[in-house]
Amino acid sequence: MEPDLTGTHLPRRVLLLGATGTIGRAVLHELRARRHHVVCFVRSPAAALPDGVEVRFGDVTDAASVETHGFCSESFDVVISCMASRSGVPRDAWAIDHRAHQVVLEAAVRHGVRHWVQLSAICVQKPRLAFQQAKLAFEEQLMQAPLAWSIVRPTAFFKSLSGQLARVRAGRPFLVFGDGELTWCKPIGDEDLARFLVDTLDDPAMQNRVLPIGGPGPALSARNHGELLFEATGQPMKFRRVPVALLDAIVALLSLLARVIPALADKAELARIGRYYATESMLIWNDATQRYDADATPETGTQTLGAYYERLARGEVGDERGEHALF
Repeated sequence: MEPDLTGTHLPRRVLLLGATGTIGRAVLHELRARRHHVVCFVRSPAAALPDGVEVRFGDVTDAASVETHGFCSESFDVVISCMASRSGVPRDAWAIDHRAHQVVLEAAVRHGVRHWVQLSAICVQKPRLAFQQAKLAFEEQLMQAPLAWSIVRPTAFFKSLSGQLARVRAGRPFLVFGDGELTWCKPIGDEDLARFLVDTLDDPAMQNRVLPIGGPGPALSARNHGELLFEATGQPMKFRRVPVALLDAIVALLSLLARVIPALADKAELARIGRYYATESMLIWNDATQRYDADATPETGTQTLGAYYERLARGEVGDERGEHALF
């Protein structure tokens, strides 16, 4: 396959998936600021998007709906997907992270789309969970498709690290697993990530590549997150350690019960997801050293987690973690 080597800055016609999520909304804003023509294909008519945005509604998992309600026999230059499963449980993950993307990719190829930009996640480097495996399965298909592609794998989002604001405000201790330094990341803000994603449209060097990316360094530990949150709220620093063994016990118990009570299977997977994020860093994994490497993790943007926490504490931004909340 040949990459898109135009390198031009002409307006593109873009089909945007996942426009109602926090990253999707930021990408929509960035695309409009650069005067690209955007069509948002969303799942729910209740989706709230800015006035003047062209919105189409349909079932992203259904090929006929994607064709009839999404593409509408029209041509697009680019598909950008910020779409992801809401919960990460196997049924949802394989339906959205894999199948829905596969359906849209097949339609994109038929309609002559030249470039696909995929928002992925850096955690797929060590795929132990259903949603990671589903993402990788689609990414493999994308790499083989007859169009240029850019797969962007960001580190932790600000919103995913903000779940203990209410605890800290109430004077309660900030919870850390182990000693608070089991995991590290370079958190990235929505606007910085959106700019990076949209940059791939005009930079040939960012096409046909997997692009891990973090926010401005240095890497932060879970304890550092707590310190920044205490500073933002003006509360005295208090930490409470939670043993990883407790998570292991919860995962083991739910997995065992799920064999007898299938309805508990999703809860067991959610527990595994929580355990994963409590013990794995969101940085580049070095196979040679078998360690996460902060220095090798690329950085972009200017937004910092500390500044985000200050805005969160002042009520300027809301808690939008939804089903991804761990606290």
